[in-house]
Amino acid sequence: MLSEQLAPILKTTTASLSVAVLDVKGGDEADYGVQTGKTFDTASIVKVDILAALLLKAQDQGRVLTTQEKNYATSMIHVSDNASADALWQAIGGADGLNAANERLGLTSTTGGSGPLWGLTQSTAADQLALLSAVFGDDSDSPLGAGSRTYIQGLMGGIAAGQDWGVSAAGAVTGLKNGWLARSATGLWDINSIGLIVADGHGYLVAVLSSGSVSKEAGISLVEKAAKTAVGVSASGDSA
Repeated sequence: MLSEQLAPILKTTTASLSVAVLDVKGGDEADYGVQTGKTFDTASIVKVDILAALLLKAQDQGRVLTTQEKNYATSMIHVSDNASADALWQAIGGADGLNAANERLGLTSTTGGSGPLWGLTQSTAADQLALLSAVFGDDSDSPLGAGSRTYIQGLMGGIAAGQDWGVSAAGAVTGLKNGWLARSATGLWDINSIGLIVADGHGYLVAVLSSGSVSKEAGISLVEKAAKTAVGVSASGDSA
């Protein structure tokens, strides 16, 4: 079981961790630390959600993204540019726009950050898996059109060097987005990673959210170990 396999890793840290993994082909899913009412700061992984919300809005309006919107989207995903995220957060209507989009995307435990604070959006690993499923899963099950899904997939496949850590440690990365945030009140780090990886010929959607790491490096190490463990458990079929 995933909880048993993660136990040795969790003994080495005081950080909190939430993990979810889905075997794309087999449909087997495993999760850890996904409790009702327990959420994590998204930091920059919410940028995928912001882009999904923007694309849903464009679909509803019967249009494609403008050149400026595409420029913002590219910078926001490829290099995690915060100013671009600020602009698109405003374009989707902030938290209200994100929350409305998430109702359609199947995210049931995610709440947009207040005011301009998109990075303090609250979410769970299970909800991030739902988002990844809407982007990378069966087209018939997603409110995102084929063009929108292909667009997000393409951007997530081009993460800048130096930002390509996280769930990519578990296999060949097909799509990725990471988030990192030092909380000013505690000095501790939120470190998150979501994406699609391929290991031993199988595709896996993986979401790892964490809070309370003593440093960015410690948080990245925790997330990468958790991702590898989760994929290993899913591959073995011992995910119950």
